[in-house]
Amino acid sequence: MPLANGFLAPEQFDDEYFFELKPAFCENCLTFQIIEQPNPEKMFHDSYAFFSRTSKYMVKHFQDYAEWAMASYFESDRPFVVEIGSNDGVMLENFANKGIKHLGIEPSANVAKEAQKYGVNTIVEFFNAELANRIIAEHGQADAILAANVMCHIPNLHSIAEAVDKLLKLKGVLIFEDPYLGDMIEKTSYDQIYDEHVYIFSAHSVINIFKLYGLELIDVKPQITHGGSMRYVFARQGQRSVSVAVAKQLTYERNQGLHLAPTFEQFRKNCEQSRERLVDLLNKEKAVGHRVVGYAATSKSTTVLNYCAIGSELIEFISDTTPIKQGKYSPGAHIPVRPYAMFTNNYPDAALLFAWNHKKEIMEKETAFTQKGGQWLTYVDV
Repeated sequence: MPLANGFLAPEQFDDEYFFELKPAFCENCLTFQIIEQPNPEKMFHDSYAFFSRTSKYMVKHFQDYAEWAMASYFESDRPFVVEIGSNDGVMLENFANKGIKHLGIEPSANVAKEAQKYGVNTIVEFFNAELANRIIAEHGQADAILAANVMCHIPNLHSIAEAVDKLLKLKGVLIFEDPYLGDMIEKTSYDQIYDEHVYIFSAHSVINIFKLYGLELIDVKPQITHGGSMRYVFARQGQRSVSVAVAKQLTYERNQGLHLAPTFEQFRKNCEQSRERLVDLLNKEKAVGHRVVGYAATSKSTTVLNYCAIGSELIEFISDTTPIKQGKYSPGAHIPVRPYAMFTNNYPDAALLFAWNHKKEIMEKETAFTQKGGQWLTYVDV
Protein backbone atom coordinates (compact mmCIF):
# COMPACT_ATOMS: atom_id res chain seq x y z
CA MET A 1 0.00 0.00 0.00
CA PRO A 2 1.03 3.61 -0.55
CA LEU A 3 0.49 6.35 2.05
CA ALA A 4 -3.26 6.84 2.33
CA ASN A 5 -3.06 10.64 2.25
CA GLY A 6 -0.08 10.71 -0.10
CA PHE A 7 -1.77 12.39 -3.08
CA LEU A 8 0.92 13.14 -5.62
CA ALA A 9 1.96 14.76 -8.90
CA PRO A 10 2.95 12.68 -11.98
CA GLU A 11 6.64 13.48 -11.53
CA GLN A 12 6.45 11.77 -8.11
CA PHE A 13 5.09 8.46 -9.41
CA ASP A 14 8.49 6.78 -9.79
CA ASP A 15 9.52 7.60 -6.22
CA GLU A 16 6.23 6.74 -4.54
CA TYR A 17 6.57 5.08 -1.14
CA PHE A 18 4.93 1.67 -0.56
CA PHE A 19 4.79 -0.57 2.51
CA GLU A 20 3.12 -3.82 3.50
CA LEU A 21 -0.26 -3.16 5.10
CA LYS A 22 -0.59 -6.31 7.18
CA PRO A 23 -3.13 -6.33 10.04
CA ALA A 24 -2.89 -8.72 12.98
CA PHE A 25 -4.78 -9.62 16.14
CA CYS A 26 -3.13 -10.27 19.50
CA GLU A 27 -4.88 -12.97 21.53
CA ASN A 28 -3.06 -11.74 24.65
CA CYS A 29 -3.96 -8.05 24.86
CA LEU A 30 -6.87 -8.31 22.35
CA THR A 31 -5.49 -5.53 20.16
CA PHE A 32 -6.14 -5.34 16.41
CA GLN A 33 -3.34 -3.47 14.69
CA ILE A 34 -1.16 -3.23 11.61
CA ILE A 35 2.30 -4.73 11.95
CA GLU A 36 4.29 -2.24 9.90
CA GLN A 37 3.71 1.51 9.97
CA PRO A 38 5.67 4.11 8.01
CA ASN A 39 7.77 6.65 9.89
CA PRO A 40 5.34 9.23 11.38
CA GLU A 41 7.26 12.07 9.67
CA LYS A 42 6.20 10.59 6.32
CA MET A 43 2.55 11.02 7.27
CA PHE A 44 2.35 14.09 9.52
CA HIS A 45 4.20 17.10 8.13
CA ASP A 46 3.76 20.61 6.73
CA SER A 47 1.76 19.34 3.74
CA TYR A 48 -0.73 17.19 5.64
CA ALA A 49 -3.86 16.88 3.51
CA PHE A 50 -6.63 16.46 6.10
CA PHE A 51 -8.46 19.42 7.62
CA SER A 52 -11.32 18.69 10.03
CA ARG A 53 -13.16 21.90 9.17
CA THR A 54 -13.96 20.72 5.63
CA SER A 55 -16.98 18.87 7.04
CA LYS A 56 -19.80 20.92 8.56
CA TYR A 57 -20.97 17.79 10.34
CA MET A 58 -17.59 17.32 12.01
CA VAL A 59 -17.50 20.98 13.09
CA LYS A 60 -20.82 20.41 14.85
CA HIS A 61 -19.63 17.08 16.25
CA PHE A 62 -16.56 18.65 17.86
CA GLN A 63 -18.64 21.49 19.26
CA ASP A 64 -20.91 18.90 20.91
CA TYR A 65 -17.87 16.92 22.10
CA ALA A 66 -16.41 20.02 23.77
CA GLU A 67 -19.71 21.03 25.38
CA TRP A 68 -20.24 17.50 26.70
CA ALA A 69 -16.74 17.32 28.17
CA MET A 70 -17.18 20.68 29.92
CA ALA A 71 -20.58 19.73 31.34
CA SER A 72 -19.56 16.22 32.42
CA TYR A 73 -16.05 16.46 33.82
CA PHE A 74 -14.93 20.02 34.55
CA GLU A 75 -14.75 20.62 38.29
CA SER A 76 -12.15 23.39 38.46
CA ASP A 77 -13.12 27.06 38.11
CA ARG A 78 -10.09 27.55 35.88
CA PRO A 79 -9.58 24.28 34.00
CA PHE A 80 -6.66 23.56 31.71
CA VAL A 81 -7.43 21.45 28.62
CA VAL A 82 -4.86 19.77 26.38
CA GLU A 83 -5.68 18.17 23.05
CA ILE A 84 -3.40 15.61 21.43
CA GLY A 85 -3.43 15.91 17.64
CA SER A 86 -5.52 19.08 17.57
CA ASN A 87 -5.47 19.42 13.75
CA ASP A 88 -6.94 22.75 12.62
CA GLY A 89 -8.25 23.62 16.10
CA VAL A 90 -11.85 22.73 15.34
CA MET A 91 -12.47 21.33 18.84
CA LEU A 92 -10.23 23.54 20.97
CA GLU A 93 -11.77 26.64 19.39
CA ASN A 94 -14.85 25.91 21.51
CA PHE A 95 -12.75 26.19 24.67
CA ALA A 96 -10.82 29.22 23.39
CA ASN A 97 -14.09 31.06 22.72
CA LYS A 98 -15.07 30.59 26.37
CA GLY A 99 -11.72 31.85 27.63
CA ILE A 100 -10.72 28.41 28.91
CA LYS A 101 -7.00 27.77 29.19
CA HIS A 102 -6.01 25.26 26.53
CA LEU A 103 -3.14 23.90 24.48
CA GLY A 104 -3.22 22.03 21.19
CA ILE A 105 -0.41 19.63 20.30
CA GLU A 106 -0.22 19.06 16.53
CA PRO A 107 2.77 17.64 14.62
CA SER A 108 1.61 18.83 11.16
CA ALA A 109 2.69 22.44 10.78
CA ASN A 110 0.21 23.44 8.07
CA VAL A 111 -2.90 22.44 10.03
CA ALA A 112 -1.44 23.84 13.26
CA LYS A 113 -1.04 27.19 11.51
CA GLU A 114 -4.71 27.04 10.54
CA ALA A 115 -5.66 26.43 14.18
CA GLN A 116 -3.73 29.51 15.26
CA LYS A 117 -5.84 31.61 12.90
CA TYR A 118 -8.84 30.69 15.04
CA GLY A 119 -7.16 31.77 18.28
CA VAL A 120 -6.20 28.25 19.34
CA ASN A 121 -2.90 27.99 21.24
CA THR A 122 -0.99 25.31 19.35
CA ILE A 123 2.51 23.89 19.40
CA VAL A 124 3.98 21.83 16.53
CA GLU A 125 5.31 18.68 18.19
CA PHE A 126 4.59 15.01 18.84
CA PHE A 127 3.20 14.29 22.31
CA ASN A 128 5.49 12.36 24.69
CA ALA A 129 6.70 12.34 28.29
CA GLU A 130 9.41 14.92 27.67
CA LEU A 131 6.86 17.35 26.24
CA ALA A 132 4.49 16.59 29.13
CA ASN A 133 7.19 17.68 31.58
CA ARG A 134 7.68 20.95 29.69
CA ILE A 135 3.94 21.62 29.65
CA ILE A 136 3.71 21.02 33.40
CA ALA A 137 6.62 23.41 34.02
CA GLU A 138 4.94 26.16 32.00
CA HIS A 139 1.21 25.57 32.52
CA GLY A 140 0.76 23.02 35.30
CA GLN A 141 -1.11 19.71 35.09
CA ALA A 142 -4.21 19.26 32.93
CA ASP A 143 -7.80 18.80 34.05
CA ALA A 144 -8.62 17.07 30.78
CA ILE A 145 -6.58 15.56 27.98
CA LEU A 146 -8.65 15.13 24.83
CA ALA A 147 -8.11 13.47 21.48
CA ALA A 148 -10.21 12.53 18.47
CA ASN A 149 -9.10 10.13 15.75
CA VAL A 150 -5.53 10.41 17.00
CA MET A 151 -4.76 7.63 19.51
CA CYS A 152 -5.20 5.02 16.80
CA HIS A 153 -2.43 6.79 14.82
CA ILE A 154 0.26 6.43 17.47
CA PRO A 155 2.41 3.26 17.37
CA ASN A 156 3.94 3.65 20.84
CA LEU A 157 0.87 3.99 23.03
CA HIS A 158 2.97 3.22 26.09
CA SER A 159 4.79 6.50 25.51
CA ILE A 160 1.44 8.31 25.32
CA ALA A 161 0.11 6.61 28.45
CA GLU A 162 3.28 7.52 30.34
CA ALA A 163 2.94 11.15 29.23
CA VAL A 164 -0.75 11.23 30.19
CA ASP A 165 0.12 9.81 33.62
CA LYS A 166 2.53 12.70 34.14
CA LEU A 167 0.31 15.47 32.79
CA LEU A 168 -3.07 14.56 34.25
CA LYS A 169 -4.27 15.92 37.59
CA LEU A 170 -5.41 13.47 40.27
CA LYS A 171 -9.08 13.98 39.32
CA GLY A 172 -8.34 14.64 35.67
CA VAL A 173 -9.76 12.69 32.73
CA LEU A 174 -8.40 11.35 29.47
CA ILE A 175 -11.07 11.32 26.76
CA PHE A 176 -10.50 10.05 23.25
CA GLU A 177 -12.53 8.65 20.38
CA ASP A 178 -11.44 6.54 17.43
CA PRO A 179 -12.95 4.19 14.83
CA TYR A 180 -14.46 1.22 16.66
CA LEU A 181 -13.47 -2.37 15.99
CA GLY A 182 -16.99 -3.70 16.53
CA ASP A 183 -18.38 -1.47 13.78
CA MET A 184 -15.57 -2.34 11.37
CA ILE A 185 -16.16 -6.07 11.82
CA GLU A 186 -19.94 -5.74 11.57
CA LYS A 187 -19.86 -3.58 8.41
CA THR A 188 -16.78 -5.15 6.77
CA SER A 189 -15.49 -1.58 6.50
CA TYR A 190 -11.91 -2.65 5.78
CA ASP A 191 -11.13 0.82 4.46
CA GLN A 192 -10.61 1.83 8.09
CA ILE A 193 -7.28 0.00 7.78
CA TYR A 194 -4.51 2.21 6.40
CA ASP A 195 -1.10 3.57 7.38
CA GLU A 196 -2.30 6.15 9.92
CA HIS A 197 -4.56 3.66 11.70
CA VAL A 198 -2.06 1.56 13.61
CA TYR A 199 -4.91 0.31 15.79
CA ILE A 200 -8.63 -0.24 15.52
CA PHE A 201 -9.61 -0.25 19.17
CA SER A 202 -12.14 -2.16 21.24
CA ALA A 203 -13.00 -1.44 24.87
CA HIS A 204 -11.09 -4.58 25.85
CA SER A 205 -7.91 -3.44 24.10
CA VAL A 206 -7.83 0.09 25.50
CA ILE A 207 -8.40 -1.22 29.02
CA ASN A 208 -5.42 -3.55 28.63
CA ILE A 209 -3.18 -0.73 27.41
CA PHE A 210 -3.99 2.04 29.88
CA LYS A 211 -4.44 -0.04 33.04
CA LEU A 212 -0.67 -0.52 33.05
CA TYR A 213 -0.40 3.18 33.93
CA GLY A 214 -3.07 3.29 36.63
CA LEU A 215 -5.81 4.54 34.31
CA GLU A 216 -9.29 3.04 34.53
CA LEU A 217 -12.00 3.04 31.83
CA ILE A 218 -14.97 4.80 33.45
CA ASP A 219 -17.29 5.37 30.48
CA VAL A 220 -17.86 4.57 26.81
CA LYS A 221 -20.08 6.38 24.35
CA PRO A 222 -20.70 5.06 20.80
CA GLN A 223 -20.39 7.66 18.02
CA ILE A 224 -21.54 7.60 14.39
CA THR A 225 -18.47 9.48 13.15
CA HIS A 226 -16.07 7.80 10.72
CA GLY A 227 -18.56 5.03 10.07
CA GLY A 228 -18.71 3.98 13.71
CA SER A 229 -16.47 5.21 16.51
CA MET A 230 -16.23 4.86 20.27
CA ARG A 231 -15.50 7.55 22.83
CA TYR A 232 -13.53 6.31 25.83
CA VAL A 233 -13.19 8.11 29.16
CA PHE A 234 -10.33 7.22 31.52
CA ALA A 235 -9.56 8.43 35.03
CA ARG A 236 -6.99 7.46 37.62
CA GLN A 237 -7.87 4.18 39.31
CA GLY A 238 -10.55 4.67 41.95
CA GLN A 239 -10.84 8.45 41.51
CA ARG A 240 -14.19 8.48 39.68
CA SER A 241 -17.23 6.20 39.50
CA VAL A 242 -17.48 3.73 36.62
CA SER A 243 -20.53 3.88 34.36
CA VAL A 244 -22.63 0.75 33.81
CA ALA A 245 -22.03 1.38 30.08
CA VAL A 246 -18.53 -0.09 30.42
CA ALA A 247 -19.72 -3.53 31.54
CA LYS A 248 -22.43 -3.52 28.85
CA GLN A 249 -19.87 -2.75 26.14
CA LEU A 250 -17.53 -5.48 27.31
CA THR A 251 -20.40 -7.98 27.23
CA TYR A 252 -21.32 -6.87 23.70
CA GLU A 253 -17.71 -7.37 22.56
CA ARG A 254 -17.54 -10.87 24.02
CA ASN A 255 -20.83 -11.75 22.34
CA GLN A 256 -19.47 -10.43 19.03
CA GLY A 257 -16.30 -12.48 19.45
CA LEU A 258 -13.91 -9.52 19.39
CA HIS A 259 -11.65 -11.48 21.77
CA LEU A 260 -11.38 -14.50 19.44
CA ALA A 261 -9.01 -15.05 16.51
CA PRO A 262 -11.63 -16.88 14.31
CA THR A 263 -13.66 -13.65 14.20
CA PHE A 264 -10.83 -11.99 12.30
CA GLU A 265 -10.36 -14.92 9.95
CA GLN A 266 -14.03 -14.53 8.99
CA PHE A 267 -13.47 -10.79 8.59
CA ARG A 268 -10.70 -11.54 6.08
CA LYS A 269 -13.09 -13.69 4.04
CA ASN A 270 -15.75 -10.98 4.18
CA CYS A 271 -13.24 -8.42 2.89
CA GLU A 272 -12.38 -10.63 -0.07
CA GLN A 273 -16.07 -11.06 -0.92
CA SER A 274 -16.60 -7.29 -0.67
CA ARG A 275 -13.71 -6.72 -3.08
CA GLU A 276 -15.17 -9.15 -5.61
CA ARG A 277 -18.59 -7.49 -5.47
CA LEU A 278 -17.21 -3.98 -5.96
CA VAL A 279 -14.97 -4.88 -8.91
CA ASP A 280 -17.85 -6.75 -10.53
CA LEU A 281 -20.15 -3.75 -10.04
CA LEU A 282 -17.68 -1.34 -11.65
CA ASN A 283 -17.03 -3.68 -14.57
CA LYS A 284 -20.77 -3.88 -15.22
CA GLU A 285 -20.99 -0.07 -15.24
CA LYS A 286 -18.12 0.05 -17.74
CA ALA A 287 -19.67 -2.64 -19.92
CA VAL A 288 -22.81 -0.54 -20.50
CA GLY A 289 -20.77 2.61 -21.19
CA HIS A 290 -21.48 4.44 -17.95
CA ARG A 291 -19.19 7.16 -16.64
CA VAL A 292 -18.19 6.50 -13.02
CA VAL A 293 -16.57 9.15 -10.83
CA GLY A 294 -15.23 8.73 -7.31
CA TYR A 295 -16.73 11.02 -4.69
CA ALA A 296 -14.22 12.32 -2.09
CA ALA A 297 -10.48 11.63 -2.18
CA THR A 298 -10.35 10.12 1.29
CA SER A 299 -7.72 8.05 3.05
CA LYS A 300 -10.29 5.25 2.94
CA SER A 301 -10.34 5.46 -0.86
CA THR A 302 -6.64 4.62 -1.02
CA THR A 303 -7.17 1.32 0.76
CA VAL A 304 -10.16 0.42 -1.41
CA LEU A 305 -8.59 1.34 -4.76
CA ASN A 306 -5.32 -0.47 -4.10
CA TYR A 307 -6.79 -3.53 -2.37
CA CYS A 308 -9.29 -3.94 -5.22
CA ALA A 309 -6.78 -2.97 -7.97
CA ILE A 310 -9.13 -0.29 -9.33
CA GLY A 311 -7.64 2.35 -11.62
CA SER A 312 -8.66 5.08 -14.05
CA GLU A 313 -9.95 2.46 -16.49
CA LEU A 314 -12.95 2.07 -14.16
CA ILE A 315 -13.10 5.46 -12.40
CA GLU A 316 -12.67 8.57 -14.56
CA PHE A 317 -11.58 10.86 -11.72
CA ILE A 318 -12.21 11.53 -8.04
CA SER A 319 -14.08 14.70 -7.11
CA ASP A 320 -12.87 16.48 -4.00
CA THR A 321 -13.33 19.89 -2.36
CA THR A 322 -9.88 20.00 -0.70
CA PRO A 323 -7.63 22.42 -2.66
CA ILE A 324 -4.38 20.68 -1.62
CA LYS A 325 -5.57 17.44 -3.29
CA GLN A 326 -6.97 18.93 -6.50
CA GLY A 327 -4.79 18.50 -9.56
CA LYS A 328 -2.96 15.60 -7.95
CA TYR A 329 -3.41 11.83 -8.31
CA SER A 330 -4.60 9.20 -5.89
CA PRO A 331 -1.89 7.19 -4.12
CA GLY A 332 -0.96 3.98 -5.90
CA ALA A 333 -3.92 3.88 -8.28
CA HIS A 334 -3.02 7.28 -9.82
CA ILE A 335 -6.59 8.33 -10.55
CA PRO A 336 -6.77 12.12 -11.11
CA VAL A 337 -8.33 14.23 -8.36
CA ARG A 338 -10.45 17.02 -9.79
CA PRO A 339 -12.24 20.05 -8.30
CA TYR A 340 -15.81 19.54 -7.17
CA ALA A 341 -17.03 21.76 -10.03
CA MET A 342 -16.04 19.07 -12.52
CA PHE A 343 -18.55 16.78 -10.83
CA THR A 344 -21.43 19.26 -10.76
CA ASN A 345 -20.82 20.74 -14.24
CA ASN A 346 -21.01 17.37 -15.98
CA TYR A 347 -22.64 14.76 -13.77
CA PRO A 348 -21.47 11.18 -14.31
CA ASP A 349 -23.87 8.26 -14.57
CA ALA A 350 -22.69 6.96 -11.21
CA ALA A 351 -20.57 8.09 -8.26
CA LEU A 352 -18.61 5.72 -6.05
CA LEU A 353 -19.05 7.05 -2.52
CA PHE A 354 -15.70 6.87 -0.75
CA ALA A 355 -16.85 9.20 2.04
CA TRP A 356 -19.63 6.80 3.03
CA ASN A 357 -19.24 7.80 6.67
CA HIS A 358 -20.60 11.24 5.68
CA LYS A 359 -23.45 9.75 3.63
CA LYS A 360 -26.26 11.71 5.29
CA GLU A 361 -24.52 15.05 4.83
CA ILE A 362 -23.61 14.21 1.22
CA MET A 363 -27.11 13.01 0.27
CA GLU A 364 -28.58 16.27 1.55
CA LYS A 365 -26.04 18.20 -0.53
CA GLU A 366 -26.35 16.19 -3.75
CA THR A 367 -30.09 16.09 -4.41
CA ALA A 368 -29.56 17.57 -7.92
CA PHE A 369 -27.33 14.63 -8.88
CA THR A 370 -29.89 12.03 -7.82
CA GLN A 371 -32.78 13.98 -9.36
CA LYS A 372 -30.99 13.87 -12.71
CA GLY A 373 -30.71 10.10 -12.50
CA GLY A 374 -27.27 9.83 -10.93
CA GLN A 375 -26.62 6.57 -9.09
CA TRP A 376 -24.63 6.13 -5.91
CA LEU A 377 -22.36 3.10 -5.73
CA THR A 378 -21.30 1.86 -2.30
CA TYR A 379 -19.26 -0.99 -0.85
CA VAL A 380 -20.34 -0.61 2.79
CA ASP A 381 -23.94 -0.92 3.92
CA VAL A 382 -24.85 2.28 5.77
